[in-house]
Amino acid sequence: MRVLMTGGGTAGHINPALTIAEALKKAYPDCEILFVGAEGRMETKLVPKAGYPIQTMKVSGFQRSLSPAALVHNARTAWRTVTAGGKAKTILKNFKPDIAIGTGGYVCGPILRQAAKMGIPVVVHESNALPGVTVKMLAKWATVCVAEESSKAYFEPDAKVVVTGNPLPADYHQIGKQEARRRLGLDERPLVLSFGGSLGAQAINCAMVGVLEKSFKEGRLQHIHAAGSGGYDAMCRSLGEAGVPLSDKGIDVREYIHNMKDCMAAADLVICRCGAMTLTELKACGKPSVLIPSPYVAENHQFHNAQVLVKCGAAECIEEKDLTVASLWDAVTRMTADPATLIRMSDCARSQAVTDAMDRILEVVRASLRENTQKS
Repeated sequence: MRVLMTGGGTAGHINPALTIAEALKKAYPDCEILFVGAEGRMETKLVPKAGYPIQTMKVSGFQRSLSPAALVHNARTAWRTVTAGGKAKTILKNFKPDIAIGTGGYVCGPILRQAAKMGIPVVVHESNALPGVTVKMLAKWATVCVAEESSKAYFEPDAKVVVTGNPLPADYHQIGKQEARRRLGLDERPLVLSFGGSLGAQAINCAMVGVLEKSFKEGRLQHIHAAGSGGYDAMCRSLGEAGVPLSDKGIDVREYIHNMKDCMAAADLVICRCGAMTLTELKACGKPSVLIPSPYVAENHQFHNAQVLVKCGAAECIEEKDLTVASLWDAVTRMTADPATLIRMSDCARSQAVTDAMDRILEVVRASLRENTQKS
């Protein structure tokens, strides 16, 4: 079997694609996988690192602005959209995939559209609660896998939409809390894990400086915080000026968390953005959370992601416009001081987890292949 995988721009699109590819290789050891990504984007580094070949296309997204720079950018995007069809056709003719699978991002549009025109079955996975424009457009020709039941309402009634959940590596939620805490050298105090993404989030970092200062003086909590490559140095300076020693037992500030499985398993409370895959991890591990949606993403989809956990009682949400040291500190102290609340929120989070997401996605792939065989 030959599988064309596409999706990129952000880790939220790339990591699900890599997880699906890994599961396909396990289910079909002889299958050949080719990735198609956007030239110069993150997938050109992550995909080869995972051991898969990748071809690239010059594609970009439209900017919602009337500034001169945005108009120039959009003119280039329009031209790339026109020319991408030819490039996509060449890739598909040369590789001859049995199926094409996408996980979102504007690179999916031209290659999956062309695949559908050529009679190749198409499957798209949407990780966010609010489907993106590209995915909704592709629903005309594809079977769409969504993470949440509520997502089905955003598609036309005749669209083929299947609720599968978001795929995680098979061993993600198998690490026990006590074993993780032992590996991290933690004591018995509650652990608050906080992060804003690989590049960091300035608003979260600024609020966490104040939270860590208060927490250091109180001494009741332990913290692991990832400031991101864009904010680590500045945060360390601010904490130093506030008199918070980074070497103090219980205050662990990092640029990036490389052992997220251990940190997530050990945490009593998580403070984070609301990317779809991050929330999938919270559900799988049953973690109470304080969610701070990024206001800078398309269609405010992180806010919609957050509401799934807020409505079921697994999380509290603080929008960035309302984020202050006081509001975050209040949430942290109130929640960690009440073990019964944390247990209830943990149960609520775990109740939303789809633990067989990868099996469901593989079944959609098999069904699409069977249907295509019957047509031919």
